[in-house]
Amino acid sequence: MDWDDLRVFLAVARAESLSGAGRGLKIDPATVGRRIARLEDAVGARLFVKGPQGYALTEEGLRLLSHAERAEAAMEGAAEALHGPEGLTGQIRIGAPDGCANYLLPQVLARICDANPGLEVQIVALPRVFNLSKREADMAIAVSRPEAGRLTVQKLTDYKLHLAASRDYLAAYPVRADDLNSHRFVGYIPDMIFDKELDYLAAIGVNSVALASNSVSVQLNWLRHGAGLGVVHDFALSAAPELVRILPDEISLSRAFWLIRHADDGRVERLNRFATLLVQEARAEMTRLEAYCVQLG
Repeated sequence: MDWDDLRVFLAVARAESLSGAGRGLKIDPATVGRRIARLEDAVGARLFVKGPQGYALTEEGLRLLSHAERAEAAMEGAAEALHGPEGLTGQIRIGAPDGCANYLLPQVLARICDANPGLEVQIVALPRVFNLSKREADMAIAVSRPEAGRLTVQKLTDYKLHLAASRDYLAAYPVRADDLNSHRFVGYIPDMIFDKELDYLAAIGVNSVALASNSVSVQLNWLRHGAGLGVVHDFALSAAPELVRILPDEISLSRAFWLIRHADDGRVERLNRFATLLVQEARAEMTRLEAYCVQLG
């Protein structure tokens, strides 16, 4: 079985189309189709079935998938071993929820790249769970620990959230712990909350959301402009000096970010080293940012 054909097989399985696979591999779709046909002849089985949604794996294709992924990881590990343990190089893509992507990862990853000039990092900031099997990213950060799939999971860092508002809002509308529902709240669009850990307002007993967005940045900007009250990541407050925490001793939430990788990537030393650096730097940055909040009071 030819590794190059397996590489094409993985590309089609992830893109679910010949054209998408061809774009990623920089070859034309007709060549992709011929390579898949050659691989099917070699293994004596149909690997894909074409349907309305694109190319779906057959039962035989699903069985081949895990073996192909392990072969891919072994090839990457072999290439890494030849380069030695010097600085990290190449491209790494990380999927992350937008709060983490906007207010924690940029400075963390800038420091890692400063120490590893040959490294290229991409952040995909989307409010949803990433599919690592389709290689939407090399690793992903999530707000809940996944319980299924061929994944390795480690805690990236804990973090805290508090109720916050702008000084202008608070000057006009004082806040009491027993009167929260009389205020206008900023938060997530209820039916677009993709993880229960993000349902912050329900956790503090708020009944309705007047101003809602699936973007943490939009919510933060509403709050900065005095639109109401909202639950804010402590680590984001340094980017919004107009905001202050409200009733921090009475209303406080704790959550965690989880670093998720495909199980086969444990053989790739480059990704292992990057993950170690990411955890170390993220925890150090979280400590620094949360100390800033304590200083603010």
